[in-house]
Amino acid sequence: MSDRDDLLNAIKGKAVVHGDFVLSSGKRASWYVDLRRVTLDGAIAPLVGRVMLDATADLDYEAVGGLTLGADPVATAMLHAAAARGRHLDAFVVRKAGKAHGLQRRIEGPDVEGRRVLAVEDTSTTGGSVLTAVEALREAGAEVVAVATILERGAADRIAAENLEYRHPYDITDLSL
Repeated sequence: MSDRDDLLNAIKGKAVVHGDFVLSSGKRASWYVDLRRVTLDGAIAPLVGRVMLDATADLDYEAVGGLTLGADPVATAMLHAAAARGRHLDAFVVRKAGKAHGLQRRIEGPDVEGRRVLAVEDTSTTGGSVLTAVEALREAGAEVVAVATILERGAADRIAAENLEYRHPYDITDLSL
């Protein structure tokens, strides 16, 4: 089996939860995909990194990250998978708001100004989180080359409306729900 197949099986087995849920978008759903159950799993996180690197292999970027918290383990997995392949890739974290103390940075990690970056998220229903990160990255002087999520759950049109390329190895049809 491929990394992509192995990750999909892990998502189906560990991350899909059935019940009555309210999503961050305010929409109701009878199932929820808690991707932190796989992105923060020590055995599965390396698959996340490899699959996401493969999904974005033809893009030219030097740093990866997005809005905390959903993007953090995805970016970290990609950073480590890139290093294992002999590639240097920085990661960054976009805060939901700038902090009022210390360096008062909204984007933590290596500076993104003037750099080509990939904005990531674990999953996206409306695109709100990842597009908030894109806005902060552009304000910081980064060139956002694309958006990438593990699972596309409805944000594609909104991301396309922002003239951003969008990569996602899976969408909800892959989950066979």
